[in-house]
Amino acid sequence: MDFVRSPEQAPPIPVKIVVAGGFGVGKTTTVGAISEISPLTTEAVMTTAGVGVDDPGQATGKTTTTVAMDFGCVTIDRSLKLYLFGTPGQSRFGFMWDDLSHGALGALVVVDSSRLDDCYPAVDYFERARIPFVVAVNAFDGKLAHDLDEVRWALAVDERIPVVAFDARNRISVRDALLVLLDRALDDAVQGETAK
Repeated sequence: MDFVRSPEQAPPIPVKIVVAGGFGVGKTTTVGAISEISPLTTEAVMTTAGVGVDDPGQATGKTTTTVAMDFGCVTIDRSLKLYLFGTPGQSRFGFMWDDLSHGALGALVVVDSSRLDDCYPAVDYFERARIPFVVAVNAFDGKLAHDLDEVRWALAVDERIPVVAFDARNRISVRDALLVLLDRALDDAVQGETAK
Protein backbone atom coordinates (compact mmCIF):
# COMPACT_ATOMS: atom_id res chain seq x y z
CA MET A 1 0.00 0.00 0.00
CA ASP A 2 1.41 3.38 -0.98
CA PHE A 3 1.67 6.12 1.59
CA VAL A 4 -0.85 8.80 0.69
CA ARG A 5 -0.08 12.29 1.95
CA SER A 6 -3.05 14.23 3.20
CA PRO A 7 -3.48 17.64 1.53
CA GLU A 8 -2.54 19.54 4.69
CA GLN A 9 0.62 17.53 5.35
CA ALA A 10 3.71 19.34 4.10
CA PRO A 11 6.62 17.42 2.62
CA PRO A 12 9.61 16.93 4.92
CA ILE A 13 12.09 19.78 5.18
CA PRO A 14 15.31 18.91 3.30
CA VAL A 15 18.45 19.34 5.41
CA LYS A 16 22.00 19.01 4.12
CA ILE A 17 24.50 17.24 6.38
CA VAL A 18 28.18 16.70 5.58
CA VAL A 19 29.96 13.51 6.67
CA ALA A 20 33.65 14.39 6.77
CA GLY A 21 36.96 13.19 8.15
CA GLY A 22 40.32 11.80 7.24
CA PHE A 23 41.13 9.02 4.81
CA GLY A 24 39.75 5.60 5.71
CA VAL A 25 37.82 6.62 8.85
CA GLY A 26 34.45 5.21 7.75
CA LYS A 27 32.64 8.04 5.95
CA THR A 28 31.38 5.91 3.05
CA THR A 29 30.36 3.18 5.50
CA THR A 30 28.49 5.76 7.63
CA VAL A 31 26.47 7.06 4.67
CA GLY A 32 25.76 3.53 3.43
CA ALA A 33 24.64 2.28 6.84
CA ILE A 34 21.89 4.88 7.27
CA SER A 35 20.79 5.77 3.73
CA GLU A 36 17.27 4.68 2.79
CA ILE A 37 18.29 4.70 -0.87
CA SER A 38 21.20 2.90 -2.46
CA PRO A 39 23.96 5.42 -1.75
CA LEU A 40 25.76 7.09 -4.58
CA THR A 41 29.48 6.51 -4.17
CA THR A 42 32.43 7.55 -6.25
CA GLU A 43 34.78 4.81 -5.15
CA ALA A 44 37.86 4.05 -7.24
CA VAL A 45 40.32 1.22 -6.82
CA MET A 46 43.47 2.29 -4.99
CA THR A 47 46.52 1.88 -7.19
CA THR A 48 50.24 1.67 -6.60
CA ALA A 49 50.42 5.39 -7.45
CA GLY A 50 48.74 6.06 -4.08
CA VAL A 51 51.31 4.12 -2.05
CA GLY A 52 52.95 6.51 0.36
CA VAL A 53 50.28 9.14 -0.39
CA ASP A 54 47.13 7.43 0.86
CA ASP A 55 47.52 5.57 4.16
CA PRO A 56 44.35 3.73 5.16
CA GLY A 57 45.91 2.50 8.42
CA GLN A 58 47.57 -0.69 9.44
CA ALA A 59 44.62 -2.95 10.20
CA THR A 60 42.44 -2.35 7.16
CA GLY A 61 41.63 -4.24 4.02
CA LYS A 62 40.69 -1.01 2.24
CA THR A 63 41.11 -1.35 -1.52
CA THR A 64 38.99 1.57 -2.77
CA THR A 65 38.80 5.27 -2.03
CA THR A 66 36.25 8.06 -2.50
CA VAL A 67 37.39 10.39 -5.27
CA ALA A 68 34.50 12.86 -5.31
CA MET A 69 31.73 12.29 -2.76
CA ASP A 70 29.20 9.92 -1.27
CA PHE A 71 25.49 10.70 -1.21
CA GLY A 72 22.58 9.21 0.66
CA CYS A 73 19.43 10.30 2.44
CA VAL A 74 17.34 9.34 5.42
CA THR A 75 13.93 10.52 6.57
CA ILE A 76 14.07 11.32 10.28
CA ASP A 77 10.31 11.83 10.63
CA ARG A 78 7.47 13.27 8.56
CA SER A 79 8.91 16.75 8.92
CA LEU A 80 12.64 16.23 8.34
CA LYS A 81 14.75 14.51 5.67
CA LEU A 82 18.54 14.49 5.81
CA TYR A 83 20.63 14.57 2.65
CA LEU A 84 24.09 13.23 3.48
CA PHE A 85 27.15 14.32 1.53
CA GLY A 86 30.34 12.39 2.31
CA THR A 87 33.61 14.14 1.57
CA PRO A 88 36.73 12.52 0.15
CA GLY A 89 39.35 12.04 2.86
CA GLN A 90 42.58 12.72 1.00
CA SER A 91 43.97 16.24 1.19
CA ARG A 92 44.43 16.39 -2.59
CA PHE A 93 40.61 16.37 -2.92
CA GLY A 94 40.19 19.09 -0.28
CA PHE A 95 39.15 21.63 -2.92
CA MET A 96 35.76 19.88 -3.03
CA TRP A 97 34.94 20.49 0.63
CA ASP A 98 33.72 24.07 0.09
CA ASP A 99 31.20 22.98 -2.53
CA LEU A 100 30.04 19.95 -0.52
CA SER A 101 29.67 22.03 2.66
CA HIS A 102 27.87 24.98 1.08
CA GLY A 103 24.41 25.26 2.65
CA ALA A 104 24.99 22.47 5.18
CA LEU A 105 23.19 22.62 8.50
CA GLY A 106 26.02 20.71 10.14
CA ALA A 107 28.77 18.13 9.84
CA LEU A 108 29.49 14.76 11.34
CA VAL A 109 33.29 14.60 11.63
CA VAL A 110 34.18 10.90 11.65
CA VAL A 111 37.34 10.07 13.58
CA ASP A 112 39.54 7.00 13.89
CA SER A 113 40.88 7.25 17.44
CA SER A 114 44.00 5.28 16.49
CA ARG A 115 44.90 7.90 13.83
CA LEU A 116 44.00 11.25 15.35
CA ASP A 117 46.53 13.15 13.21
CA ASP A 118 44.30 12.50 10.17
CA CYS A 119 41.37 14.26 11.87
CA TYR A 120 42.83 17.71 12.56
CA PRO A 121 42.14 19.12 9.09
CA ALA A 122 38.42 18.24 9.27
CA VAL A 123 37.97 19.71 12.75
CA ASP A 124 39.88 22.85 11.73
CA TYR A 125 37.83 23.19 8.54
CA PHE A 126 34.45 23.21 10.29
CA GLU A 127 35.67 25.48 13.08
CA ARG A 128 36.86 28.02 10.47
CA ALA A 129 33.68 27.62 8.38
CA ARG A 130 31.55 28.10 11.52
CA ILE A 131 29.44 25.08 10.61
CA PRO A 132 28.12 23.21 13.65
CA PHE A 133 29.74 19.80 13.95
CA VAL A 134 29.97 16.74 16.14
CA VAL A 135 33.07 14.58 16.49
CA ALA A 136 31.94 10.97 15.95
CA VAL A 137 34.63 8.49 16.98
CA ASN A 138 34.26 5.30 14.95
CA ALA A 139 34.59 2.22 17.16
CA PHE A 140 36.56 -0.02 14.81
CA ASP A 141 36.16 -3.65 15.90
CA GLY A 142 33.92 -2.41 18.73
CA LYS A 143 36.65 -0.56 20.60
CA LEU A 144 38.34 2.81 20.74
CA ALA A 145 42.10 3.36 20.86
CA HIS A 146 41.53 6.31 23.24
CA ASP A 147 38.60 7.27 25.42
CA LEU A 148 36.43 10.21 24.41
CA ASP A 149 37.97 12.66 26.90
CA GLU A 150 41.42 11.89 25.49
CA VAL A 151 40.12 12.40 21.94
CA ARG A 152 38.57 15.75 22.93
CA TRP A 153 41.85 16.85 24.53
CA ALA A 154 44.00 15.68 21.59
CA LEU A 155 41.79 17.47 19.04
CA ALA A 156 41.48 20.57 21.27
CA VAL A 157 37.72 20.50 20.78
CA ASP A 158 35.66 23.00 22.77
CA GLU A 159 33.44 21.57 25.54
CA ARG A 160 30.32 22.73 23.68
CA ILE A 161 31.07 20.37 20.79
CA PRO A 162 29.80 16.84 21.40
CA VAL A 163 32.30 14.00 21.07
CA VAL A 164 30.47 10.68 20.72
CA ALA A 165 31.43 7.07 20.05
CA PHE A 166 29.56 5.26 17.28
CA ASP A 167 29.81 2.30 14.93
CA ALA A 168 29.77 3.40 11.28
CA ARG A 169 28.43 -0.02 10.24
CA ASN A 170 25.38 0.14 12.50
CA ARG A 171 22.29 2.02 11.29
CA ILE A 172 21.00 2.79 14.80
CA SER A 173 24.41 3.98 15.96
CA VAL A 174 24.74 6.29 12.94
CA ARG A 175 21.21 7.58 13.52
CA ASP A 176 22.02 8.40 17.14
CA ALA A 177 25.15 10.32 16.11
CA LEU A 178 23.13 12.28 13.53
CA LEU A 179 20.50 13.13 16.15
CA VAL A 180 23.25 14.55 18.40
CA LEU A 181 24.36 16.67 15.43
CA LEU A 182 20.82 17.93 14.83
CA ASP A 183 20.56 18.91 18.52
CA ARG A 184 23.89 20.75 18.26
CA ALA A 185 22.81 22.62 15.13
CA LEU A 186 19.50 23.57 16.76
CA ASP A 187 21.31 24.85 19.86
CA ASP A 188 23.60 26.97 17.66
CA ALA A 189 20.62 28.36 15.75
CA VAL A 190 18.78 29.26 18.98
CA GLN A 191 21.88 30.91 20.46
CA GLY A 192 22.40 32.83 17.23
CA GLU A 193 18.84 34.14 17.34
CA THR A 194 19.09 35.21 20.99
CA ALA A 195 22.37 37.01 20.28
CA LYS A 196 20.71 39.24 17.66
